[in-house]
Amino acid sequence: MDLSRPFNSKADDLHLDLKTGPRPMVSKNTHIIIPLVGELQDEGWEAKIVEQNSNRIKLSINSDPKAVIGQYKLTVTVTCPNGEAATHDPGKDIVILFNPWCEDDTVYLDEEEERKEYVLNDTGRLYYGTEKQIGARTWNYGQFHDGILEACLYVLEKSAILPSARGDSVNVVRVISAMINSQDDNGVLVGNWTGEYAGGVSPTTWSGRVDILKEYHKKGMPVKYGQCWVFAGVTTTVLRCLGVPCRSVTNFQSAHDSDVSLTYDVYLDENMEPINKLNGDSVWNFHVWNDCWMARPDLPPGMGGWQAVDSTSQETSQGTFCCGPASVTAIRTGQVYLKYDTPFVFAEVNSDKIYWQKNRDGTFRQIHSEKKAVGHCISTKALGSDKRSDITHLYKHAEGSEEERIAVETASRYGSKPDIYTKSKDEDVTLEWCMYYTGVLKGTVKKDKLPVELMPNEVKTMEWVLPYQCYKDQLVDQAALMLTLSGRVTETQQLIGEAVVGKEMGAKITFTNPLPPHLNKTDKLIIPLIV
Repeated sequence: MDLSRPFNSKADDLHLDLKTGPRPMVSKNTHIIIPLVGELQDEGWEAKIVEQNSNRIKLSINSDPKAVIGQYKLTVTVTCPNGEAATHDPGKDIVILFNPWCEDDTVYLDEEEERKEYVLNDTGRLYYGTEKQIGARTWNYGQFHDGILEACLYVLEKSAILPSARGDSVNVVRVISAMINSQDDNGVLVGNWTGEYAGGVSPTTWSGRVDILKEYHKKGMPVKYGQCWVFAGVTTTVLRCLGVPCRSVTNFQSAHDSDVSLTYDVYLDENMEPINKLNGDSVWNFHVWNDCWMARPDLPPGMGGWQAVDSTSQETSQGTFCCGPASVTAIRTGQVYLKYDTPFVFAEVNSDKIYWQKNRDGTFRQIHSEKKAVGHCISTKALGSDKRSDITHLYKHAEGSEEERIAVETASRYGSKPDIYTKSKDEDVTLEWCMYYTGVLKGTVKKDKLPVELMPNEVKTMEWVLPYQCYKDQLVDQAALMLTLSGRVTETQQLIGEAVVGKEMGAKITFTNPLPPHLNKTDKLIIPLIV
């Protein structure tokens, strides 16, 4: 720092001012006064002269781990013995970020290897496809590229969060979750799942978010287009840039619970036909969101650590399209009453698939439940390598274990159908053949009803081929043809031949009756094909 004359520490007084936001106030921690001290005590804001040469002095400054993050205007005030004060403007602003190396910061991460991976690593891997065919793409986060810090601060400035609230990592992460999608706040990305991308870029084209954030910063308008992995990639960039440890996470067979029932509900009429207007829930073949690391002083002890954050616009949370941060520990244990959006994420990874059939009087009865239908192979990039790491165990206990069932039943008590587990029974046999495109169901193109007769413990195999021309015009990128079965029959699937774009491919389906009763054609086997 250059002064107009040599600084006299015995006669002159010096302090620094940092101001952020439109109305800086000391009481709101948006105006910070940093005193000059003889020795640093590591007790919040303080400055010490560590080198002096003529008119130039060099300062060492300690900051407060609870400081508001963002861009600050810096001025230096020197008061002379006669009471005259001179203010110096160094001409450079100061940016304060969260600090995962600081033990008193809420985002503190203890292991250096984890800080290297989840804060400093500027490339990563995003996973997609199906649980049986997991694909990976390299993604350039680029949080240290020129212009990215400015773009991330711009995103923060455009949000509704007050400057005084930016010292709380929970608040900041929640706001970023809202700002990455464009719904209700003209945020960074426009979501598009139609397969038509006129006026923008197909989501599969992006291989990193540098261009996305720079374009948003330059034009101030949402960038077209994104889907879940793009939203997650941009979120990783912004949070790592702001100092919050973050990683991208993919959940295969990811449920979308639209009515806070904490179940994935399928409604059928008296003839076992789907009632489309009631079937608002869906399952995405894969869905990508984020984990971020932080303490949760707003929650009971033990709920800190990884927190699920989803920037893809699905449902509103307190009136805003955002999701999280939800404690992964709370999700695993079914404590869905803890904020934020824990019920929604719990349903994504561990809801039961419940089949309801309409009675003649208009009421519905539960006819079947599948307890392992959703939340498979939850994946993220491994620490220090490009391998895939399966973190399903962090989100839920082993399928079918007593702990997992307790978590599900605990969660269900807070859903809109709290007595769901008192009405379960298995009846009609229903086979669904569906194509999902990140949760969006297309129109029905073919439906077959095949009578089947199965003796106790009998195994029967059928081969079935859907001509490519039946569905080729409705295909969209990243789609997956998926087979699910409910009822008293179990099944295995095997593809016939090699999967080649533009060519027919068959599937061999083997049905097994595991129960003593004889199943005949009165027990319907319905194969609706939806793409």
